[in-house]
Order: sequence, then structure tokens, then C-alpha cells
Amino acid sequence: MAQENGSNHRYLATFLISLVSLISNGYAWVGVNWGTMATHQLPPKKVVKMLMENGFRKLKLFDADDSIMVALMGTDIEVMLAIPNVMLHKISNTPKAADSWVYENVTCYLFTGGVNIKYVAVGNEPFLKAYNGTYLNKTLPALKNIQTSLYKAGLGSKIKVTVPFNADIYYSPDLNPLPSAGDFRPEIRDLTIEIIQFLYSNNATFTVNIYPFLSLYGNDNFPFDFAFFDGKNKPLQDGKAVYTNVFDANLDTLMWALDKAGYPDLHVTVGEVGWPTDGDKNANAKNAKRFNQGFIKHALSGNGTPKRKGMMDFYLFSLIDENAKSVAPGNFERHWGIFEFDGKPKYELDIRGKHKENGLVPVEGIKYLKKRWCVLDPDATNLDDLAHSIDYACTKSDCTALGYGSTCNNLSLQGNASYAFNMYYQVNNQMDWDCDFSGLAIITHEDPSEKGCQFPLMFASGSSFLLHEGLSMILIFCYVLAIA
Repeated sequence: MAQENGSNHRYLATFLISLVSLISNGYAWVGVNWGTMATHQLPPKKVVKMLMENGFRKLKLFDADDSIMVALMGTDIEVMLAIPNVMLHKISNTPKAADSWVYENVTCYLFTGGVNIKYVAVGNEPFLKAYNGTYLNKTLPALKNIQTSLYKAGLGSKIKVTVPFNADIYYSPDLNPLPSAGDFRPEIRDLTIEIIQFLYSNNATFTVNIYPFLSLYGNDNFPFDFAFFDGKNKPLQDGKAVYTNVFDANLDTLMWALDKAGYPDLHVTVGEVGWPTDGDKNANAKNAKRFNQGFIKHALSGNGTPKRKGMMDFYLFSLIDENAKSVAPGNFERHWGIFEFDGKPKYELDIRGKHKENGLVPVEGIKYLKKRWCVLDPDATNLDDLAHSIDYACTKSDCTALGYGSTCNNLSLQGNASYAFNMYYQVNNQMDWDCDFSGLAIITHEDPSEKGCQFPLMFASGSSFLLHEGLSMILIFCYVLAIA
């Protein structure tokens, strides 16, 4: 009972702190993930300016990209850096590798006017079933080594480590599919609890990625409205707890698993949550706006879930579309962005918690390539190589919008060919020789876009002068630190 009372006091304190933040700032801080798996990168300085203008004050990165770190210097944006999974083996085995990573990616940016680093994410979903155990025995040692390196650098109390886990690390058994039956997967339970113990002892947060969209994807029997926060579907009853959406049910499954592990008050951060806008029949701007707006309102309300009250710490997924991501999970993987590849917002979204319809500020000052597109030559007669040419173009670019249920799914054969040719042509910066395809393609100055299907123009790459200038500052600072 004493432990339960302590947990209740902690929940209340967390809620009050969040409430004070909400009142003093006019809105609670909303976080967002910024992934960079794209063939063309928007100028980081312009993206950071857009983040500030829209009110995003928390940012989660998937590595420590120098150009982004330089762009963040001098801002108050709270940053979670990440160590990619491919580095876990080296960092887990070599403490000096952890020291070097912390020095190069954390210490060197912590100066007056530098970067506001709050967390280091060690790996990304390392216990995912699809990895077949590759990182199971590397994650905790890497986590410990990075935390030790942070303490050695005098940063252990300021910067905390965490591990973003996929929601597949916990489950409810088929015979009792309720949140209260939640527990960690048996084969990884002991390892997961060891990590939980370490996070708890360091006053760190447990990070989990939750995607209600995936409940719908590939499951036509899933109640559609249950994926959102304003649905009229029949609620799920779990004892006295009532669940009106799958997100709360999923998160509370984790809360019950933590409870059974003996850590009912461990702080939890939602590392990724969002909805894609293309690549599937349920992936569109209307559903994405409905989900993201509903989630933000829910997360900032302070109502929490039936098992844990209070505002939620979270990072929306994601900021900008990434046309080079793997589509192994589905074509939707390249379309999670709130913004298009060129920094244009896809829909209105109120992230300030003021319950108003707000148009998001775009990335400004983007220059595009010339208004010309590569399309199938309407006079082409020998189409024997057409299928091969389309396949080649799509392999080397992004044709996910042509898939079933996607925005360009209804194009004719000629339209499919033109879309594929143009995507390849744009990705390769409109080079004339990239619009040939065995004589099947021609360049046109007339926009071939059709209703609901946009044939995009690629934007031109920006200058790297500011990046070089910023990196020079970092190198000088790091050199001073090294000889001090």
C-alpha cells in the first residue's frame, strides 16, 4: 500500500509540473522525430527555423548528424540524440568507443550557444522481432558504457540515456487480451527488466514507440474508430477501466507489464506515434489529421490513460517524408511526415493545445528545379521494354504512391509509366540523360499531375557555407577541450 501511495504522489507531482508548464508557456511542449533517410535533404537551418516558428520544442534524432547539430546551436529545442543499432556492438565491447562517441557528439556541442541535449537514445527498437536477436546482448552493455561516459564527462546528472523500444516487446495473451494481462515477451523478459532496473536507478525514462495505424494495417476486422480518439465504437472493458481507443489500451499493457516487473512508477516517454498519409488505403491526410490532432489533444489534456494519469511526454512521427526508407514493412513507411519532402505542411494541425485550426508554417525559401517533367512519349509504339523500364525507375526512386489504396493508384498504364519516369528524373536532379528509358520517355513543360496525384518537382540543393562555418566552430571548441 505504501508503494501504491508513493506512485500516486509521483503521478500527481508529474501532472502538476506539466500543468505549470502548460500555463506558463501557453502550451505544453510537443516533440517530433526528424528522420533523414531521403535522397534530398532540406537545408537544416531552414528546417530548424520552421520548427521554432511552429512551436516544436522537443526533437528526436536518429543519429548525430553534424549539419543538423550545427543548425540547432543557439536554440532552446530539447534534443534526444541517437546511436544507430550498427554501433551497438562496438560501443558495448569498448568503453573507449563510448567515450569517443560522447565526446564527439555530446560534449563538443555543450557550450554557451550550443545544443540543448537532454537524452541519448542507445539504439532504436533493438529488441524488434525482425532483428532475430541480433542486438539482444549488446543493448544493455552499450547503455551502461554510454551512461558511464556521460558521468566521466560530468554530464550524468544532466543528460540521461534511454532505449526506444517497439511495442512488440510486451503483449497480452490470446486467452486474456486485456491491458491488465500485459507482460513482457517471455524470451526477452529478463533482459528487458535488467534495462528497466538500470533506467530506474539512473532516474531515466523508458521509451516506447506505439502505432495504432498498424492495428488497422492488414486487419480488416479491426474496429476502425478504435484507432482514433473521437470514435463511437464499443469501448473495451477491463475491470473498472474503460478503453475508448487502442493507444491507451496499448500503453496500459506496458504499464501493467512494468507493474508486474516491480516498477509501476517508472517514467515513460512515447518515442514515436503518428499516422502516414500515403501507401495504404487507410493512410491519407484526412486520417492522419484526425489521429494526430486527437492524440495531441488527448496527450496534453492531463487525463492520461486509465492506469496512469497526467500529461504524456511524446514525439510525433514524423517531421518530413523520407523517400529512401525501406518499404519492407509497407509502402506507407515513406509517408509518415507532417510535412511533404519539400517542407510543405500536409494538413492543418494545432500543436499548441489551444484547440484552434492552425495552418503550420512551411519551410521557407525553398528553390525548386525547373518546371519540367519526364513522361512516357505519347508517340512511342514499341512498348516491349516498358514494364522493365518502369520497374527500373521505381527501384531507383519512390513509386509507393502507385500502390494499392494510394494516391496515384488509379492512373492508367501510361500514367503509371509517366509517374515512374518522372520520379527517377527528379531524384536525379532532372539530368537530360535520365529521361530516356530506351527512347520511351520525353521531357515536357506541362504539369502531368492528375486529380489527387501530384507529379512532384524536386527542390534544388542549398549552399553548405553555414554548415562549414558551424563545423569549424565545433572543431575549434573540441580542440580546446582536448588540450585543456
